[in-house]
Amino acid sequence: MFFNKEQVWYRLTDAPDALPWQANQMCLVEVNGKTLTLARYNNAYYAFAHKCPHASGIMADGFLDAQGQVVCPLHRYRFNIQNGRNTSGEGYYLKTYPLESRADGLYILL
Repeated sequence: MFFNKEQVWYRLTDAPDALPWQANQMCLVEVNGKTLTLARYNNAYYAFAHKCPHASGIMADGFLDAQGQVVCPLHRYRFNIQNGRNTSGEGYYLKTYPLESRADGLYILL
């Protein structure tokens, strides 16, 4: 038996700069009961899981490296913030979510 879960666009904010950004250019948000990490890099926004798939480190407590990869604070695993691919070679994937900037705010597809 298969369940067809319809995805929905949710408005995160009408003013992305007003979100509670940390010095590392990341913040946690809750959308429809799900906690996610947002990152701001090179004037673009990215959304991904709030916990590392390896050992559940809180990704917002990590940092963005010079290549724009998010680095887990526990074991320094690195992930591409655009597609979630593990770039440090361990084979994990970080769940990512599409974002869309619209005239009335920043939206996420869940």
